[in-house]
Amino acid sequence: MTDRRFDVVLVGAGAVGLAGALAFSRAGFATCLVGPAPERRDGRTAALLETSLAFLRGLGVGSVLEATSQPLRTLRLVDDTESLFRPPPVEFRAAEIGLDAFGRNIENAALVELLVDAVRRDARILWLPEFAAGLSGEDFSAVRLRDGSSVAGALVVAADGRKSRLRDEAGLEASETRHPQVALTTILGHEREHGDVSTEFHTGSGPFTLVPLPGRRSSLVWVNRPPVAERLVALPDAELASAIEARSHRILGRMRIDGPRGIVPLSTVRVPRLHRGRLALAGEAAHAVPPIGAQGLNLGFADVEALLDLAMVARSGGADIGSPALFSRYQRARLRDVQVRTAAIHGLNRALLSGLLPLDMARGFGLGLLARVGPLRRAVMRAGLGTARFSGTGSAARSRSASGG
Repeated sequence: MTDRRFDVVLVGAGAVGLAGALAFSRAGFATCLVGPAPERRDGRTAALLETSLAFLRGLGVGSVLEATSQPLRTLRLVDDTESLFRPPPVEFRAAEIGLDAFGRNIENAALVELLVDAVRRDARILWLPEFAAGLSGEDFSAVRLRDGSSVAGALVVAADGRKSRLRDEAGLEASETRHPQVALTTILGHEREHGDVSTEFHTGSGPFTLVPLPGRRSSLVWVNRPPVAERLVALPDAELASAIEARSHRILGRMRIDGPRGIVPLSTVRVPRLHRGRLALAGEAAHAVPPIGAQGLNLGFADVEALLDLAMVARSGGADIGSPALFSRYQRARLRDVQVRTAAIHGLNRALLSGLLPLDMARGFGLGLLARVGPLRRAVMRAGLGTARFSGTGSAARSRSASGG
């Protein structure tokens, strides 16, 4: 059957694929999105940093996003490891570096819902809500569908998750490191106001994090050993809420379970090469990290924005948007950023799990310095806020989007 041809074909209709389809369409590229919208609800949320929020506002979903999310104005770190070298709590305030908030927290299901609605309203996007059957063409420029037809693009973006079928078919190697922990996730209602403060307790089994949501609600990410997490997730709502209250030292008062719960295995996926032929990887197909430190989805949106910026530069010069030169620049733009942030997540996790006295001392000393030394604390805040963006035409793309071009 004859290929239907587009400028860009994106595979995977999670948040990264949906946002990517909107971004390329609004920038004037003929766009096709392949894949069903996700249906899983497991109590997970996304802490979107300001760089991601600016990208999403440029897609025309800013007002809906702000109505369904909560600002993160203060990040509080509490050493709860029972270490001999426990530092005082450290608070990072957005106002200290001239920001209203570090970002906003939104339920994953709500984020996907608003992106799905925006894609459905964009008549320029052809959305085929079915699983891709695979790739075809020597340069991986076409995506096969279940009915035997295919769609082809000058640029094909695989955003089909950490177990990416397209990545495997293209022969792009991925290595997975499994961690000895899982994350229990859910949504909580609570007695006291959270005050837009996200609190992360560092415990001997991993971080225990409460992140604000609208109203007297917060999301929970409780990293623990699998047997402990499995016992907790099987508890009745009232007993689980009581256990969470105790672990949080009741900083938000009485709690109730106010959403679905889930267990997420912790693993890291590394992919050294992000492209082959006309195929580029984005989101968890390109890198996957544990739900620690608000990096995963922010990295995925940065991938899409980098690809968009590079494609716009190529188009403005009359060049091929799926050329080897473009993909080499994408590799350079994204891989270093991903490596640095993955290493930071691993470092924190190892420091919490290690029983070695020197490492325990170093962690406590580092947190103590952050609590006392303002310039260092502000430098850490600025470094942690954003993922590296390709400095090309991203702002132009957002301006074009805002003007309806």
